[in-house]
Amino acid sequence: MATKKVSKKEATTACGTHLKKGYKYVKGGGVVKVTAAKKPVKKKAVKKK
Repeated sequence: MATKKVSKKEATTACGTHLKKGYKYVKGGGVVKVTAAKKPVKKKAVKKK
């Protein structure tokens, strides 16, 4: 998981108390944006009869 440090104002919703989806608190009071690493999509082999 890649994390990017962002400001608390950017990470919270309009009310300022809840974090938006994809953001999380880190130790020390900071907020980071969590971007899930994209997994390579494995294509399933289709067997033809």
